[in-house]
Amino acid sequence: MLGADLLKILCCPENHEPLTLADAPLIERLNRQIAAGQLRNRAGQPVTEKLDGGLIRADRRFLYPIRQDIPVLLIDEAIPIGA
Repeated sequence: MLGADLLKILCCPENHEPLTLADAPLIERLNRQIAAGQLRNRAGQPVTEKLDGGLIRADRRFLYPIRQDIPVLLIDEAIPIGA
């Protein structure tokens, strides 16, 4: 998983807010939505790959997926999670 030192320097590519690790219940909920074909990313594309984890923007509006221990910090790949 991501080390504490790396997590300290990562930020949202859009607004540069800090990112924090998502908790397991949120990842489980999003993975259920992915399995049901109900989750879309910010670009409006269906999310089809299971999440290994996620990084939540400080305003809690978006989650950046982590897959195979690599954070995907692309704005269009962010998953809206509400405020």
